[in-house]
Amino acid sequence: MKRFAKRKCLHCAEFYLPDRRNLHQQRYCSKPLCRKLSKAVSQRRWLQKPENENHFRGPENNQRVAEWRSRNPGYWRNGKLAAKRPLQDLCSGQVAHNEEVTEKTSTYTLQDLLLTEAALIVGLISTMTGDALQDDIALTILGLRRRGQDILSGNTTARPGNAQTRGRNVATKVK
Repeated sequence: MKRFAKRKCLHCAEFYLPDRRNLHQQRYCSKPLCRKLSKAVSQRRWLQKPENENHFRGPENNQRVAEWRSRNPGYWRNGKLAAKRPLQDLCSGQVAHNEEVTEKTSTYTLQDLLLTEAALIVGLISTMTGDALQDDIALTILGLRRRGQDILSGNTTARPGNAQTRGRNVATKVK
């Protein structure tokens, strides 16, 4: 692999390795400010050439731009409208039916209550309550779930620390 000589940036005067694909033309380093200055200098140099002096002026360019605009109506507006359109408008309208949620009263097992991240939740509850038996932890989970449902439904009139299990308050069992 060839090693290229470092060059001094014409703007910040720091040494840099030029891009191997642009060895002969690169005079500025890749810092954003130096790149911005490089672009300005190259545009100024291009516009100063006599053949480019009126490149964007004159009746020919006016006609060319007018034809392009007639072929592409609303080009500048389409992107802005699409970006402002809320996602909900793109979704199909589907009516939600209210269904009453009923809690099972059959026997609960810990595995039925916790399908995801069970080890984390079991460890946390076991640490909070000091219990290690699955039946005790399952009762605690039921109380906590009931309390969470009350909070989410807006029923905050329940007693503070209402997550009770077996007649004991969970908050008092934290060690």
